[in-house]
Amino acid sequence: MSGFIDWLERLNEKDAKVKAVLRRSLAFDPGKFVPAYPYVEPFVKDEDNSWRRMVHYLVAGVWAAHWREGGRGQPLSLGKACAAFQAESRSASTERRFINLLDADPDQLAHRLRQMISLLNEQAIDFDGLLKGLLYWNDERKRTQNAWARDFYRNMNTETEAEPVPHEEVTP
Repeated sequence: MSGFIDWLERLNEKDAKVKAVLRRSLAFDPGKFVPAYPYVEPFVKDEDNSWRRMVHYLVAGVWAAHWREGGRGQPLSLGKACAAFQAESRSASTERRFINLLDADPDQLAHRLRQMISLLNEQAIDFDGLLKGLLYWNDERKRTQNAWARDFYRNMNTETEAEPVPHEEVTP
């Protein structure tokens, strides 16, 4: 998986135009902006798999939109990045937006993901993990959505320690 993001990073080092083209591609349905083809098509080997192709274009676009010189620290899964943003911003809408993203059907996914990545502009995101998760988005067991939800809820309140629940002792 990491080959795709590494490829984009190397291309970006050689030519800043890469980011501009891929950012511009977000204004179109994933895979419909022809100037982005040279940056994505080498990694879409199964031309019959439209989902795989669409996900690569979507991740390339959000990567370019999110990219910052020098990075932002250790990359986080999307769930952890959302939890970190929630903790910093104390925004009541973050959780609702996150749940809407998790509940997105394939037709809504690109729009909701672009919105979420835009919101997380100061968070370091693991784009390799994002790509992998999105490739399995349509899994009937919703493994990606469940993993992101676990990351979000387990990391959302890291500042407060959970109080142990007292249990009654049974005396004979």
